[in-house]
Amino acid sequence: MGMDVVIKSLGMLFALVGIVYLLRPEVTKWLMEFFKQGRRIYFAGILRFALAIVFLVGARECKRFWIIFAFGILFIISGLLVFVIPLEKIKAYISWWQRKSLLLIRFMALIAMAIGAIIIFSA
Repeated sequence: MGMDVVIKSLGMLFALVGIVYLLRPEVTKWLMEFFKQGRRIYFAGILRFALAIVFLVGARECKRFWIIFAFGILFIISGLLVFVIPLEKIKAYISWWQRKSLLLIRFMALIAMAIGAIIIFSA
């Protein structure tokens, strides 16, 4: 299996998550609450680093190298921020998002779906 297939699969997963968040935005708020507990947010940082590696390594096998490569760089930056920003500030930011309306959460779900589609068509 080529890395382009792995990246397309991740794009499908992102789009699917976006669909779930669009239909059930309360799941997003529940997930935010889950990651606010203790040091669970660091798992998200590690996951972002893993995604960065997959995207950066797999970019050369994709139709649109620079788009997939750019997502890899964004995952590195976002993973790094999880470990650089103090934990209490991250938790405060998550709490801020939890107070947002379900309409805004649905809009963010549309963005997640669009990102998934971009990844699928670029891989």
